[in-house]
Amino acid sequence: MSDYNPGEVSSDDKLMAALAYVFSPIVPVILLLMEDKKNRPFIKAHNAQALAIGIVMIIVVPILAAVTFGCGGILWLVMLYWAYKAYKGEYVNIPVITDFVKKQGWA
Repeated sequence: MSDYNPGEVSSDDKLMAALAYVFSPIVPVILLLMEDKKNRPFIKAHNAQALAIGIVMIIVVPILAAVTFGCGGILWLVMLYWAYKAYKGEYVNIPVITDFVKKQGWA
């Protein structure tokens, strides 16, 4: 789809960004392999964050769930909220993760 305006956020961009949060870290890895998606600025910003937070969640949620008797899954609801904001076309600022991703040059 070469008729995209680089500054434009399409409905496809919004959907891919939202799916990156919901199915993290699987969808972000798939999006990194898709040439037409990985260079879209909106998808790139959300995808990098979703991948980073997905990896953190794989490590943190089991520990938190064990300590809080299963309440670690509540963090997944926060990811759904970020997916909703991405689907609305908004950028999400995740404390620590967003700064880390930007400093690494991933987003």
